[in-house]
Amino acid sequence: MSEAVIAEAGAADLQSLPVPKYFPAATVRAEDVDTFRSVEDKDVRKSLAVTQVPMPELAPDEALVAVMASSVNYNTVWTAMFEPVPTFQFLKQMGKAGGWEARHDLPYHIVGSDAAGVIVRTGSSVRRWNVGDHVVISPAYVDEQDPDTHRDGMLGEGQKAWGFETNFGGLAHYAIVRASQLMPKPAALSWEEAAVNPLCASTAYRMLVSERGARMKQGDVVLVWGATGGLGAYAVQLVLNGGGIPVGVVNSAEKAELLRSLGCEAVINRSDVEEGDPTLLQQPEGWKRMGRAIRDVVGEDPHIVFEHVGKKTFAASVFLARRGGTIITCGSSTGYEHLYDNRYLWMRLKKIIGSHGANLHEQWEVNRLFALGQLVPALSRTYTLDDVGAAARTVQTNQHIGKVGVLCLAPRPGMGVTDPEARSRIGEERLHAFRR
Repeated sequence: MSEAVIAEAGAADLQSLPVPKYFPAATVRAEDVDTFRSVEDKDVRKSLAVTQVPMPELAPDEALVAVMASSVNYNTVWTAMFEPVPTFQFLKQMGKAGGWEARHDLPYHIVGSDAAGVIVRTGSSVRRWNVGDHVVISPAYVDEQDPDTHRDGMLGEGQKAWGFETNFGGLAHYAIVRASQLMPKPAALSWEEAAVNPLCASTAYRMLVSERGARMKQGDVVLVWGATGGLGAYAVQLVLNGGGIPVGVVNSAEKAELLRSLGCEAVINRSDVEEGDPTLLQQPEGWKRMGRAIRDVVGEDPHIVFEHVGKKTFAASVFLARRGGTIITCGSSTGYEHLYDNRYLWMRLKKIIGSHGANLHEQWEVNRLFALGQLVPALSRTYTLDDVGAAARTVQTNQHIGKVGVLCLAPRPGMGVTDPEARSRIGEERLHAFRR
């Protein structure tokens, strides 16, 4: 089967071939959850391993996808560090639900919340998708029988992050996904270019553009922390597309130059603000310095602060947003416990909005933007599945730019483009912006 997928076999051939009984997957093991107890450097290369795992049975509403490429998100790092809690707690909770959910409670966890590949099997109740379809995967794993899901997929109590709070994720040769996670792969993109987008790009879209987020409008000044990271790289593009003014915060001259090449003219190197003191942005003096730096480049305070760093920047974010402004937050990569001066929130009529992932409609809207070439992948480097530990370590230590891709079944980069004319219209220079 794997050889046939790589050789771009047709649907009839794929349907006629048996699926493998075992396949390689990036996993962590329940027996290793205490590996990093009292260890300062929780090196994920010690806990992530590629092992042969048995093929799970397919539920009626699921598809089996041969994964050509995937990517590393920060939730993969959390899983491999067993923090803030071991993800086996999520899998055990799923198992208690019984039925098809019981399959997820295993002594190993197949990780990965992004993927692009080829459908090789569909469950009996799958209607809109067929064997042979090229797809990308939304990480939003929702309970379609929860009434709140029909209000907004992210509100349902059973909503989970696929490959983080569920098993059978995307860093593997095969992945199990619900039909409600499937989207058509943009034909102009290679497998690895398509794989790195779904989680981060859709999260940024919901935060900035969706009616459930900050509702950015033309002319809005948007402060983007980590503006060349996985989330920030898409946020900057969305702000520019929507007629806003991104102010990108980075930590090196190289990253500043990349931002300018994307069209972001207002760039702040946080090293210039901190002047050797990495704790300064957690202090009022640091907030004020950053505020002056923002006004120096755009002349005014931000309408919106795009917040995902957490503990190290949140107090600054609350201070920096203008009177009546918005702090939109989707995560806390440096810590969940936020301390800030509440006077700057209530007395200046600011608001904090929590945002998590994206529902399927928002995912499709973002996917369309990639198909049109209005967004470009933030792919900077590609690893093989065998080197997934090194790939995750790069993200863990913040040594990366944009997104880190992982080839799974694809034997080399650049495969999977089915519309070269559309690719030519977008332009190789734009598509390779983060790989310079």
